[in-house]
Amino acid sequence: MNFQGIYYNSIDAKGRASIPARFREVLKEAFGDDALVVTQDRSGIAAYPVSAWEKFLEKFDQLPNDQFREDLYLTTVTPATHCTFDKQGRIQLPQALREFCQMDTDGMRDVVVVGGDSKIHIWNKIKYLETQAEAQKRVEENRQKRFDLGL
Repeated sequence: MNFQGIYYNSIDAKGRASIPARFREVLKEAFGDDALVVTQDRSGIAAYPVSAWEKFLEKFDQLPNDQFREDLYLTTVTPATHCTFDKQGRIQLPQALREFCQMDTDGMRDVVVVGGDSKIHIWNKIKYLETQAEAQKRVEENRQKRFDLGL
């Protein structure tokens, strides 16, 4: 069982985003968690089950002290925040992450919550639609690979 699906939503005035009930069910059933760890990921927010995040940190701790580790620490580990759900199934998205992802910076509060197998992505709606269109174009350019997969 994993996170799948695309849900359109918005961030409220307090910076909270609703996580779909189906994703909360998967979080509890598949991962045994009732909270998420959110961090920046490319142009959006990645939300990980706490147990998955802890496994990542174990692997991260094994990395050699090199530039990649420093960069990963700066871009992924440092901005990570533990988020619990309120009674309405919302999590508080830190302002720094909302600004990084251009969410709620100019009054635009529309977001897309996307299942990403073992993590959840939260995107600015406009950025998501642009990225999805680019991906669709690349997929169409590789029609044979889709065919080979049975799609």
